[in-house]
Amino acid sequence: MTDHELRLLRCAADDELLFHIGSWGGPAGYRWQGPDGSEAGQVPPWDEPVLDQLADRGLITIEARRGPFDRRVLLSRAGAEAMATLSAAA
Repeated sequence: MTDHELRLLRCAADDELLFHIGSWGGPAGYRWQGPDGSEAGQVPPWDEPVLDQLADRGLITIEARRGPFDRRVLLSRAGAEAMATLSAAA
């Protein structure tokens, strides 16, 4: 796992990411989550494909819910295990 991937896994673990589905304005994609839970800006474009890869590998998940609201990006069990393994090795 690269440092970039690990940094983004930590962001998911720290509840710093949202996914905007694009249904109520703006393009779909990842956003930063502010301290109050609201959207706090767009994730840089170079982070988006890395987040997609982490999701494809089952290390993060996007919250499933109805409606046009942003969804939280969550660390999966596999992602937590990967982080624990890397922390133990360090």
